Amino acid sequence: MDFIEELTWRGMIHQMMPGTDEQLKKEMTTAYLGIDPTADSLHIGHLVGVMMLKHFQRSGHKPIALVGGATGMIGDPSMKSQERKLLDEQTLRHNQEAIKRQLAKFLDFDSTAPNAAEMVNNYDWMKNFSFLDFIRDIGKHITVNYMMAKDSVKKRLSGESQQGMSFTEFSYQLVQGYDFLNLYREKGCRLQLGGSDQWGNITTGTELIRRTTGGEAFALTCPLITKADGGKFGKTESGNVWLDPRYTSPYKFYQFWLNVSDADAEKYIKIFTELTREEIEELVAQQAADPGQRPLQKRLAREITVMVHSQADYDAAVEASQILFSNHAGEALHRLDETTLLQVMEGVPQFKVDARLFDGEGIKLVDLLTEAAAFFPSKGEMRKMTQQGGLSINKEKVADPFQVVTSADLLNGKYLLAQRGKKNYALIIAD
Repeated sequence: MDFIEELTWRGMIHQMMPGTDEQLKKEMTTAYLGIDPTADSLHIGHLVGVMMLKHFQRSGHKPIALVGGATGMIGDPSMKSQERKLLDEQTLRHNQEAIKRQLAKFLDFDSTAPNAAEMVNNYDWMKNFSFLDFIRDIGKHITVNYMMAKDSVKKRLSGESQQGMSFTEFSYQLVQGYDFLNLYREKGCRLQLGGSDQWGNITTGTELIRRTTGGEAFALTCPLITKADGGKFGKTESGNVWLDPRYTSPYKFYQFWLNVSDADAEKYIKIFTELTREEIEELVAQQAADPGQRPLQKRLAREITVMVHSQADYDAAVEASQILFSNHAGEALHRLDETTLLQVMEGVPQFKVDARLFDGEGIKLVDLLTEAAAFFPSKGEMRKMTQQGGLSINKEKVADPFQVVTSADLLNGKYLLAQRGKKNYALIIAD
């Protein structure tokens, strides 16, 4: 597989230094991509870079994932209007291990192949580097004029930010540049990958390598992902879409991709999956022929949910998403954990009732759904709907309005799903 050719048709190249393609065609090449370790999980904003590393390894080259333990302590000024919080070493190490576990779903770290992936942390080579040594050995090679010309610096100094820019952040590009130099020396790394906002930092590294060793190194960036409507990719009302199920459940993760627009789905399926050009063209044709079936979104959601989570998580997410639309979902409803249940029921009217109502012999449905929770306006209407076969509890038809429900009937020991007719739902919460 030709790496540049692959990234080109997928729309994943923004800028590339001359000679990059020739270097990759000449020999197995080592490249690195930096990952900010400010959290113990990646979010989907990281996935473009991770997929670049994945395609790089599939092309026969060696990927290095660099966790920025040192640079994370400083904070990259690129496209940021203010400085970020600084992390201690213990937190950084914890985050590094968590991130490696996630990356292992995309990259082969464990094989004996010459292009097996590696993870490094720049804190390991920066922690014993004294300030005086750094400014003497590294700082003297890059002029202030060169550093001031970078867009990330110019924007912060032009008055767009009221806070200006600290020396700490100003020095960031030098530290990142030294990462590239160190990996060039220690691991023969010739290429740095990153987002388009990193171009200035990456080229500082190639310049530092040229000035200190006379060697040649290369840079390649991908475009920053946007939504067709101009909104920020990967952000929802509740914040980032994370890869760790503790922060974003597989159901929510699946729903995010399932609900992207047609235009975004066509772009994202190239970037975030390994599907071939022919497979994607076929899906695009199917979408054009019958947009209502949304084959692009369904396939995108499937591919990426299985890759990040598992086939079982994907199957459970699909099953959960069909619960409100299926008349035969009783068993599936009982299998849902509380978090997913509440996410499936987002937007469904809720009634809180006294949990003691379900104790002992329980409460009659006719009393529960009219007096305790006003799901029906009257007992007469509730009885009539039940006689017509229009009432379900936990997706099971109710034949008797005087049927008793107890704590044993509650989902996760706390919830009851009532359905009136085809589309009217209520979630009864025993509180």
